[in-house]
Amino acid sequence: MTVAPDPSLAPYVGRFAPSPTGPLHLGSLVAALGSWLDARVAGGRWLLRIEDIDGPRCVPGVADQIQRQLAACGLEWDGPVVFQSQRDAIYAEAFGQLLAAGRAYPCGCTRASLAQEPRNAEGETRYPGRCRAGLPPGVTHPSWRLRVEEVSTCFEDRVRGTLCQNPAEDVGDFIIRRADGLFAYQLAVVVDDAAQGVTHVVRGADLLWNTPRQILLQRQLGLPTPQYAHLPLVTDAGGRKLSKQKQAPALSDNGQALLVARALAILGHPPPSALAAGPLHELLTWACAHWAISRVPAHAAIAIDAA
Repeated sequence: MTVAPDPSLAPYVGRFAPSPTGPLHLGSLVAALGSWLDARVAGGRWLLRIEDIDGPRCVPGVADQIQRQLAACGLEWDGPVVFQSQRDAIYAEAFGQLLAAGRAYPCGCTRASLAQEPRNAEGETRYPGRCRAGLPPGVTHPSWRLRVEEVSTCFEDRVRGTLCQNPAEDVGDFIIRRADGLFAYQLAVVVDDAAQGVTHVVRGADLLWNTPRQILLQRQLGLPTPQYAHLPLVTDAGGRKLSKQKQAPALSDNGQALLVARALAILGHPPPSALAAGPLHELLTWACAHWAISRVPAHAAIAIDAA
């Protein structure tokens, strides 16, 4: 497949890539705002990609709602919106490249059959490699896993510093194509970032330990590795992550300046109180003038009150 430009030589290209499983909430806004500010302050482009590859989980109309929410908060994107559901051909090309190189193999294991296997610190099952030597009899619709070698993968996170993981020990061979035929998130996101020339990924810390797996895929596909920055998650007072699956309150249809001011404070950039009550464009102008990713708290999560 075509190799994207070296990120060190390319102009800044950032992106925000929500899944349309529910409307944006405060945690989503924190991730979008941090990514948008980092791109705008660098004089770069900021892309919007709708990660709707998992069709059964997507909610009709939410992709349009997400676009309206971003625009209402002043977070305009560059170029057309990209939808993963329209990109199967490019994922199939990458998948074929891995197959041809002997990097992927079919697997008949189900979640139920792996339920008793050890889990890592993020609660993910460590795949024990049961199907590495071949499929069990009777499997007709296998998933496909990437063959992961024993190697430590390190990267420099712009918020969290140097981080390392041995994916073979921590997660094992991971799925790149599901048993239902859908391409998995890990493969799709790597292919999309390269195809769109993304040089900087600024996203929530819930995806932090996906990064080593994505770097492995980038290396095996001959693709460049963007720079990464992982922002603190927003949790409720009980430490539960705000998420669409847990029905976190959607962003309000009014009072966007107050919402953006709250998100800025979570990102370590509390604005003057007068700006939170004023025009949104003045608040965003202030944010661009003061943004420094070094001021973002290097925490996995930040708890907030429900109000």
